[in-house]
Amino acid sequence: MPVPSSTAPFKRRSLFKVAGLGVAGAAGLPALAACSDIESGSGSVQATEGFDFLPTYQEWPLPVEPDLVGEPPNHPSAFISYPEPVQAVSEVPSGSGTYEMTVPIWGDTPAGDDPYYTTVTDAWGGTTINLRHADGNTFADTSVQWLKANEYGDAIQIFSWMLGSHSNFTETVVNNFYNLTDILKGDIAERWPLLAGLPTSSWGQSVWSKDLKDPDSAGVYGIPMGFSGGPGNAVMFRTDLMEGANLAVPTTVEELLEVCRAWSDDANGKWAFAGLDWFVGQWFSLGGTDGWNWDPDQKKMIHNVERPEFTEMMEFRRTLWDEQLIHPDAPTGTLDPHAMQKAGNVLFTQDSMVWWNDYALQVKRGEAEGEINPLPPLGAKGREPLISMNTSIDGWTFLNKDLGREQVEEILDVANWCASPYGTTEYELLQYGVEGEHFTLGNDGSPVYTELGSELVLAPINYKVVVGQVQTFLTGDPDVVQKRFDFHAAAQQYAAENPFAGMRIEAPADAKAAGQTLWDQQNDIAYGRAELSSIPEMVETYMNNGGEAAREYYTEAYESVHGE
Repeated sequence: MPVPSSTAPFKRRSLFKVAGLGVAGAAGLPALAACSDIESGSGSVQATEGFDFLPTYQEWPLPVEPDLVGEPPNHPSAFISYPEPVQAVSEVPSGSGTYEMTVPIWGDTPAGDDPYYTTVTDAWGGTTINLRHADGNTFADTSVQWLKANEYGDAIQIFSWMLGSHSNFTETVVNNFYNLTDILKGDIAERWPLLAGLPTSSWGQSVWSKDLKDPDSAGVYGIPMGFSGGPGNAVMFRTDLMEGANLAVPTTVEELLEVCRAWSDDANGKWAFAGLDWFVGQWFSLGGTDGWNWDPDQKKMIHNVERPEFTEMMEFRRTLWDEQLIHPDAPTGTLDPHAMQKAGNVLFTQDSMVWWNDYALQVKRGEAEGEINPLPPLGAKGREPLISMNTSIDGWTFLNKDLGREQVEEILDVANWCASPYGTTEYELLQYGVEGEHFTLGNDGSPVYTELGSELVLAPINYKVVVGQVQTFLTGDPDVVQKRFDFHAAAQQYAAENPFAGMRIEAPADAKAAGQTLWDQQNDIAYGRAELSSIPEMVETYMNNGGEAAREYYTEAYESVHGE
């Protein structure tokens, strides 16, 4: 069951512990302007737990118990069979408003007149929410302009990974979106029992402050999307191809390199990887927040680039390139790793865990063959593996500050309905569509998308992430679910400690810019456009152009919590 944050609660005034970074730290925080808007490119540090103005948590009893019970969020529970759905919201409030919500989409825009939309609208009480679909590939960047011009309608969905496109997202939030605090604080279970059942941590991660030096300016500005944890990504491999080549699953980075060499054949269109960049760091014990970690021995904030493991990682990446173990077009970023893995051209892909279920589904449809599994946790040079646990929400639905209170409450009625978890009729309709139109029940009793359902319900986001469910489960192909459940269980022993737990840090603009330059230079080395010998110069450039300022910034943030 979801539980409130385990951190001991502290009152609103205790926000000074995080916000009060001293003279040097305060200079890097957004200041309250005369018009009550804030403008700053110097970053922000926001507490995400311990508030006394969040919705009072009240457990929402699940209608169906999961088949496999884990320890959420980092070891989520799971269903290996599809339960008979139970209605979650017995009394649906009537709504008559019409609103527009901007949402990202990857692929073709679905037809807006399909029965899916009218059926969902009727089921949650009649409130009409028209979707404005926008290209997901450019959504992060273009949303900056929509928000500045107030041209996103009444609501917008923004994923957490999109925040880097905004020079100061705190400024964006408090200047553009509705402050939900007065509506949501305290006991909301009578009207919105499912919203009250969301983990307290998800609401805490939806708090921003107009003035971080004034804790009373903090408030809830977003409706949290799904809250989950554990390893969200992995390197997936084709088990059938590995077995067919008589190769053993590697257990170390060194063994992985040997498998890559044995598999790859550039002349005949076979490579170990179509691309490998953002995932590889954890194999070399490189984690942290924006690359920063506290070194207890030196009592100092150290960036990954300053550690010898970083050079080891770059040597590994360069070896993949020099020995033609990675596709020659990897630097372009234009390859389709999924298609190449399905075709058998590549053995490994760095992926979200979603690809695991998706591949199994495509195999069942006859669209792919074989099977994929994640590589086990790997370490280099005898070191323990390190796994980053992503205990967080996926993003937020933000509401326009120009809405009236009754309009916001009506949208929250819809969000409460959408928070219904797996095993409810609401979830089934939202996630699978109308039976007979968008899905049918397979031989095992679980929903199977029709062709229309795959195009119109499965692929687009639609209303599926307006809010997170009261609990997130592992679901899908039974074999994959069992393996994922076991994978999560085994990963717990390698979990990396997050030194900034309970905080959301937005780096200063110059640090972000320096970080992007650093990333580009890393790829130059990895793809043979620069030499490994240029690493010291690259590190010096980073430190001189924002890195040292970032070190001071992250040090202040760390010490404000840990008191070092």
